[in-house]
Amino acid sequence: MRHQVVKTLAILSFLAAAAAVAQGVRMNAVAKGEFAVKLQPLTFEGADPDAGLGRMSIDKTISGDLTATTKGQMLSAMSPVKGSAGYVALERVTGTLAGRTGSFVLQHNAFMNRGVPSLSIVVVPDSGTAGLAGIQGDFKIEITGGKHWYEFVYSLPQP
Repeated sequence: MRHQVVKTLAILSFLAAAAAVAQGVRMNAVAKGEFAVKLQPLTFEGADPDAGLGRMSIDKTISGDLTATTKGQMLSAMSPVKGSAGYVALERVTGTLAGRTGSFVLQHNAFMNRGVPSLSIVVVPDSGTAGLAGIQGDFKIEITGGKHWYEFVYSLPQP
């Protein structure tokens, strides 16, 4: 019986290793640093001026473990209730991470419910190019002392 269990475990270990190779071994890491952001208002075509809808361009310069620039756009909605609003955005990040150069797209989904914020920023699946092809991850933002900081929990296929 014990011999059968050991044999079964060995087979399962082999299959798990084979599956990891077939799917590509991934490198998991955390990148941290600072960024500067420039937002510029854009025309929101077809929107009622009183609807509280807005559109902005996003340009960032990112430093730290990720060195990059971004270009993107944001759509926002302001509520008549103080402290309630929402935005969505897409931005292409072009730069170097872990010694690998390429680009990927971040998708933002955020809202504030009467002052309580909720923010999700994730890498769009299969948006990575060149050395960053296959990247996955979550990008977190913190604003302290008037500065913007990030923590990017990501994974990349091993080269």
